Amino acid sequence: MAVLALAGCASDPAPNEQMRLTEQAITQAKAVGATADDMPEMKLAEAKYDRAKGNMADESYRNARMRAEQAELDARLAEAKVLTQKSEEQVNVLNTRIVRLRKQLGDAQ
Repeated sequence: MAVLALAGCASDPAPNEQMRLTEQAITQAKAVGATADDMPEMKLAEAKYDRAKGNMADESYRNARMRAEQAELDARLAEAKVLTQKSEEQVNVLNTRIVRLRKQLGDAQ
């Protein structure tokens, strides 16, 4: 039984493409402003990606794939949260301008 379990693990191919996608997602999240200091999701993404790299070195490809997939999702979530926050800030600035313009128009009449 143990031999079959080991054979099953050995047959998992190296998740090179997933590792590339994960690294790309982390880089992209950082590019929009996600940092591990400000975003717990980014900290998780980096930690899981580091573990995935360790799993790759150990040839534990199934665990590497799973952790890399999780890290990619965490990085994409961090990116989405940063972009949402930036969008909300822009909406708030526009709303402030609209209120100011309405007040100026009201005062002019």
